[in-house]
Amino acid sequence: MKYSLLSATLVATLGLVACEKTVTTNPSAPVAVVVPGPAGPAGATGAQGSDGASGTTVQVGVPGPAGATGRTGATGNDGATGATGAEGSKGNTGKSGDTVVIVPAEK
Repeated sequence: MKYSLLSATLVATLGLVACEKTVTTNPSAPVAVVVPGPAGPAGATGAQGSDGASGTTVQVGVPGPAGATGRTGATGNDGATGATGAEGSKGNTGKSGDTVVIVPAEK
């Protein structure tokens, strides 16, 4: 079974390669090369043309005067006074009495 599948694959590959078209290019037609002949005598120089008319001068604009300074705005209203905060609860008064200190035993 191994060899028959391998053989079929090989035959199919060779069959596909054999059907491939090759691309051929046709040679182009020869191109005629034009070779220039000898130069002729130089022609006469033409007369000089007349000068063109001068352009008009344009005056550059001058900026206008600065505008007046604006007035200062009115002062805004004061805000309302805030409410007084709630009073916190009072703590207990401390007790007075003797202080006991315990000293660890020496080793």
